[in-house]
Amino acid sequence: MSRRVVGVTLDNLPHLSKHCRTCVYWELAPHLKQQAEEFGDTEFEKEAWVSSVLLEWGSCGRIIYSDSIPAGSAFYAPPAAVPRSLAFPTSPVSPDAVLMTSVEVLPEFRGGGLGRVLVQSVAKDLTRRGVKAVEAFGNAKPDDQAACVLPVDFLLSVGFKTVRPHPRWPRLRLELRSALSWKEDVEAALERLLGSVTVSSTEPTFHPA
Repeated sequence: MSRRVVGVTLDNLPHLSKHCRTCVYWELAPHLKQQAEEFGDTEFEKEAWVSSVLLEWGSCGRIIYSDSIPAGSAFYAPPAAVPRSLAFPTSPVSPDAVLMTSVEVLPEFRGGGLGRVLVQSVAKDLTRRGVKAVEAFGNAKPDDQAACVLPVDFLLSVGFKTVRPHPRWPRLRLELRSALSWKEDVEAALERLLGSVTVSSTEPTFHPA
């Protein structure tokens, strides 16, 4: 099974799941989200948000393909671009961090480590852009409402650590250097030892640990 991760663009938005294309839980303030769901077009609102963040900040999402089939996605952005973040009791997000809002793997692809691959790809992208850490609000009770908030157990399993506890909505943090794979560390060490080497411009493919 081959895996490929690419950045989200306006061209590949249709490859997202229907839920992800129409979910504006994070992208709109709570009262605007309710209005969009009742009277508007949430898919249009999601596209408008992605377009705005791409123009003002850069890449804000990743899509993972399994044998050319879209299998999942992840989204992230500066906290200022995520209105919902202000509604959490454990806000604000640290000033040196980017907020990861969602990681979705389609049911038929779960259990194969694709969620971890997506998080590693987000970490790789942000590290290249000089970001020190990524944070996320966790859902300590994922069996009930607010399914759009990442389960705490998932975040802990991919390396996040709690920085502000809460019985329901803890805030967790991943130091980006710790998210890089051992393969990259070995390659960097070899580059230092060998001095002048040819580095491929192709982004490495991440595999679950």
